[in-house]
Amino acid sequence: MPLILASNSASGGYNVANSLRFNPGSSDFLERTLSGTSTNRKLCTFSYWVKRSDISDTRQGCIGGFLTNSSGQNLQIGFYDNSFYAVYYDGAIVRLNLVSSALARDVSAWYHVVVAIDTTQATTSDRAKMYVNGVQVTSFTTSDYPVQNVDFPMTNGFTTHIGKFTFIGSTTEYLDGYMSEVNFIDGQQLTPSSFGQTDPSVPSSGIWQPKAYTGSYGTNGFYLQFKNSAALGTDSSGNGNTFTANGLTSVDQSTDTCTNNFCTINPLDVAPNQTFTEGNLACSYSFNNVSNRSSFAVDTGKWYWEMKVTSISGGGILTGITDSTQLLSTWVGATTYGYGYYSTNGFYYNNGSSSTSGNSYTTNDIIGIAFDATNGKIYFSKNGTFQNSGDPVTQTNPAFTGLTGRLFFPATSGYSGDAINYNFGSPPFTISSGNADANGYGNFEYAVPAGYYSLNTKNLATYG
Repeated sequence: MPLILASNSASGGYNVANSLRFNPGSSDFLERTLSGTSTNRKLCTFSYWVKRSDISDTRQGCIGGFLTNSSGQNLQIGFYDNSFYAVYYDGAIVRLNLVSSALARDVSAWYHVVVAIDTTQATTSDRAKMYVNGVQVTSFTTSDYPVQNVDFPMTNGFTTHIGKFTFIGSTTEYLDGYMSEVNFIDGQQLTPSSFGQTDPSVPSSGIWQPKAYTGSYGTNGFYLQFKNSAALGTDSSGNGNTFTANGLTSVDQSTDTCTNNFCTINPLDVAPNQTFTEGNLACSYSFNNVSNRSSFAVDTGKWYWEMKVTSISGGGILTGITDSTQLLSTWVGATTYGYGYYSTNGFYYNNGSSSTSGNSYTTNDIIGIAFDATNGKIYFSKNGTFQNSGDPVTQTNPAFTGLTGRLFFPATSGYSGDAINYNFGSPPFTISSGNADANGYGNFEYAVPAGYYSLNTKNLATYG
């Protein structure tokens, strides 16, 4: 299967500006009831990009819906026991049921999924095809195909959901993650080449990238780009099949996309007793002195990110960086290669010892971290002011030095009752000012120091 980190190329190409971040805790989804008669109910194609945030919730809906004027016609596309999954029930009859053998358990990557239907085909397995990252899925744990010439429900009266499906027994399964480039083509069975391609600048890389779809959409087709923060369900196909947002706000519009993958917390590399929401950018702690690490690590380049305190207990928060040897069951700064800034007293900690202090911080304060991995220096700011006259641009008065020769991860630890939000450039909270890095990437509360960049794949391709 091709690599799926999306565009690692720093050079142009097709750019996807936005995704939509879905959070099950607020029952996020988009909804529309189709009003037109389908172009052809025997042929259709679904194409979308998705980045998962939680694999412990093994059943999650990406696209779903039901035909309101007919009993029991129900469509589900998403994840089932962490497999790629597509099913269509017509009352008690299973018209389609595909469950891939391949699993989707990488929370740092974007997947491109295509489900293409043509029930007129003579060969049973040609009537429904599933593709992941440009490659047709041929190994399934379950593979029930439609009978020839059966109709699909995507017609007048079909209530379509993006970000959830209704499972057997009326259980609703919401997506925990991000979606971008959502296409539904009414009346055609297409292949992934209509929506993506192997990186043309480096064909041997195997990196699968999106490209612009240029064909027709049919009567009920739609294309969701999530570019309009005031109307997130806007249809860009020209059909006007715009969706209504439920539980979603402008804050859920993200720049973490299938052409520029942003850093998040890695929920597979954390201590227990932490709860992650908002696309793995928000963390709440239910135990003392436990840590998390990010999905990206760096050993060169200059990087900037922010951490906002949303709740704080008596024990306090330490934020900074660690390497992979940091015990996540302890606090950032407790080990040899952990470096943290402590909320309670403003002290800097490494290897269990404190050094020159900055200011303490508390709820609603935003800590900026400027990490110069090339020169091995790190700087901390509080609400836009770098501590102890530190200047990451002139490389003066850093909090710590000598941080070279190792891969370091952004990291934060907390006590029970603490809660934080990370901002690696695609914030899960409202930004009152808005500051990008020199490449135009990211949305930060405070100015990004000159020469420092947000942690995403396009910047890493150039500076990492």
